[in-house]
Parts: sequence; structure tokens; C-alpha cells
Amino acid sequence: MKKVAIILAGGIGARLWPKSTASHPKQFMSLIGEKSLVRQTYDRLLQYLPKEDIFVVTYSSLEKITLEQLPDLPKSNLILEPFGRNTLPALLLTHITIKNKYSSNDVLLTIPSDHIIKNDTEFFASLDLAAETASQTKGIASIGITPTRPGTQYGYVQINEDKDSLGELFEKGVRQTNVFAEKPDMETAKRFIESGDFLWNTGIFAVEFNVFAEKLEKYLPEYFAQFKNLSQYLFSEYYITSVEFTYKQINSISIDYGLMEKTDDLFIIPGKFGWSDLGNWDELYRLSMKDSRNNFFEGDVIGVDTSNSIVMTNKKTIGLVGVSDLVVIESDDAVFICKRGESERVKEIIDQLRRQNLNKLL
Repeated sequence: MKKVAIILAGGIGARLWPKSTASHPKQFMSLIGEKSLVRQTYDRLLQYLPKEDIFVVTYSSLEKITLEQLPDLPKSNLILEPFGRNTLPALLLTHITIKNKYSSNDVLLTIPSDHIIKNDTEFFASLDLAAETASQTKGIASIGITPTRPGTQYGYVQINEDKDSLGELFEKGVRQTNVFAEKPDMETAKRFIESGDFLWNTGIFAVEFNVFAEKLEKYLPEYFAQFKNLSQYLFSEYYITSVEFTYKQINSISIDYGLMEKTDDLFIIPGKFGWSDLGNWDELYRLSMKDSRNNFFEGDVIGVDTSNSIVMTNKKTIGLVGVSDLVVIESDDAVFICKRGESERVKEIIDQLRRQNLNKLL
């Protein structure tokens, strides 16, 4: 069994607007540490897999910045989508493109490019166990993390403690799942946390090449057929045109909604490494080093009698007096301000900008 990693590097990171935009999304930003998130992800996997078995899938509009940040990535290992249609099409396109390089029982490892991972040793151990589980069960093995608080931006997986069908894998920590719920509302998320038997879904999972195809053909037959048809154009002059045509025909759908919620053999590996999806400004504040007044300032910021706030600026000086619990984010084109704890509502700003046809700010 060979392991193959797919780094998902599309998306615009809208919840980190206005710094994260379509032309320079969060995965290409250095938010925690000196390296960009995608560079951290790639470097981490280079410790685990040979370079030739690591693929990156992103939008064609992000090809230049991807190659600039990952100059050692073989160009043949960069899979380009014409535009975004969420994670399921990205994985399907990559699967169609690379499947002939590998055996049907080799294992795909799907890795988001924009997550913070701490403790690489535990992370690699979780990947090993996920790959082993996928190989032995012929199912999908996802990695979960014990929740620390209710959150509506996460997927949740309920653990089943029945060990009868897992045998030795159960003793290694693998569990079957009862419920997969993607991004519940706050009240539901609170119930999940209180129950004590839910994990956050990290979006990191393992599945054999042939099992992935079989499940998509079973649960999304028409969707799968459209991508399968692309195989005949792989090495022809019509390939790019065919991919664009296919993407115009399909609906946007995530792997979570399209497959994870439907499959009846989803397994979960409780990860013991530090993890964050760095999904909004509140999460960045939580992860950042604070000053004596519990502030995180970046750039030219003057805070007088200011506490418990995150303030980031590029060029302008920002002054604050007598305030607390604020999120203030300045970019070249816009400023976002909200009460700390409500940065998820930036989605409402994004929607308003789109309604006003101000896409140049996104």
C-alpha cells in the first residue's frame, strides 16, 4: 500500500476578509509563523512522503503564487481547476488526473492547506492509522479532534463505541461513527459538546483510490460520470476546454455534504495533535501571543486603555482609546471592525459586497 497526499489549496478564505481575498487567499498568507500556511503544510508532508507523491490542487488563477511559494513542487504535481466548485470537484479532478500513476488499493490522504498542526509526530501517527484503517475496512477513515468549545464552523462526528467489527483497530483507537453533521447551528453544536461523544472533523481523511471512485459512483452517479468522461481527454488538446465545460455543468458541493454524510462506513481516528482550521479572526486571536492587556497587535497600532482585542494594519496607523473586545483588521482596500466573538459575521459583509457588485474588494 502506497500513500499519496492531496493538498487542497483552493478557496478564498472569505472569513478572514479583508486580508484574505480571491487573488491572495489565506493559505498563501503568513498568519502564524514566518511561512505561509500552504508552505507549512507542504514542508510538513515532505517529512512524511516523497515529493513525487504530494499533489496540490488549486485554481488556475492561483497557479503563479502557488509555484512561487512552492518552487520545489514538480509542476506535474499541480492540479488546476478553472474556478472553484468546493472540495468534492477538486478531489475528483485530482483523482481522475493521477489515478493511472497508482494502484487501485493505494491510499489517498486529503490534507487542507490552511490548517495549523502542532506535534508532527502525533500527526504522522494519525495519518498512518487512517491509511491502515482505510486499507483494512475498505471505508473512509477521517481524523477527528476533541472539541474545546461549541462552534458552528466545524463538522462534527459522533463516535460509536461498538468494537465488534473493528478488532485490533479498536484497540489502536479507531472508532465507527453514528452521525456526521456539517456546520450545525450554535444550539446543536452545544448539544454535541455536552453529549461528550462528538469530535470535530478536521477534513483530513484517507481512502483507497478504487473505494473513493466506487463510493462516488454509488452516491453521486451523475456527478461522477461527468468527471469520468474527462479521462478520455487527459492527454489531448481538448483537456482544458473539457474541464472548463464540466465545471460549468456541475453544482458546488463539499466532500462532507457529498460523501461523508452519506457513506455507511465512515471511521474516525481521534487525533492527539494540536489542530486549528484558522477559520476566522477570533480563532487567530485565540492562537496568537498576547501582550499584558491581552491584546494582539500587528503593524503600527497605538492602544491606550485597550484590552482583549486583535488589531492588524498594513500601512495606516490605528489608534484606539478606552475600548475592549474588538476585532479591527485593515488591508489596502478595506477595514473590518466587529466585536470579538462575532467575527464569523464577516460573511454578512461579503454577501452585502456581492449584492452591491463590489467584487473587486473580495
